[in-house]
Amino acid sequence: MLNEGQYDLTTGAGLVACPRCDALHVELELPSGETARCVRCHTVLARPREGAFVQIVALSFTQVVLMIAALFFPFLEISKMGFGNDTSLFGVALAFSTGWLMPLTAAVVIFIVALPMMRAILLIYTLLPMAQGRAPARHAAQAFRASEIMRPWSMAEIFVIGTAIALVKVGGIATIHMGPAFWAFCGLILVGAASRAYTCSTSIWDALEDMGAPTDGREMQPAGAPVTAGAPVTTRAQGVLKAQASR
Repeated sequence: MLNEGQYDLTTGAGLVACPRCDALHVELELPSGETARCVRCHTVLARPREGAFVQIVALSFTQVVLMIAALFFPFLEISKMGFGNDTSLFGVALAFSTGWLMPLTAAVVIFIVALPMMRAILLIYTLLPMAQGRAPARHAAQAFRASEIMRPWSMAEIFVIGTAIALVKVGGIATIHMGPAFWAFCGLILVGAASRAYTCSTSIWDALEDMGAPTDGREMQPAGAPVTAGAPVTTRAQGVLKAQASR
């Protein structure tokens, strides 16, 4: 463990790398309401907010409910000359479940349904105990790490864009009626965007460490606390953490 403000370039302990330009910054504790930005490209590194965990948990619960509705309610109905057919999102996936299109079914189910649902569940598992003031769950750090790995692969937005393009092409030859599942899916995207806006990965990792959850073995101690034996602390880094009030 290292005291606040100490760092080691050999192991990376006490340092934060900018996700955009990889500049290294000394890790410091930020009060709620302040924002830490990269000194090179100004990317947000940390943005702790009061009550953010409760909001993220509520939004994640909402995502789960909307995804269930999007799966089993009618997604859309196409009709022409008195003949019509409607389907659910689950039915859309199963429509490609034969022959060489089977991989497409798997891709739809995994990237459009399974990953957003699983990520919401993992965020609830990670943050709900801490939002209630309790110690983190046993595997909270592993659950949050998995949710961060899934983030770039959740492609619900891509599915809606593709659906909109297809409906524009079909709209000239048939009548299209959007079902409740379509609007639930659109709501799911908006709720997911709000959840990402409230989620600060750095703040969540800091909260997990502060509440005793084992992460990567580099948990920081408040300044003045005894430092355990470990790698020597270096005297130089490539960047300095800047906190800017954003209230």
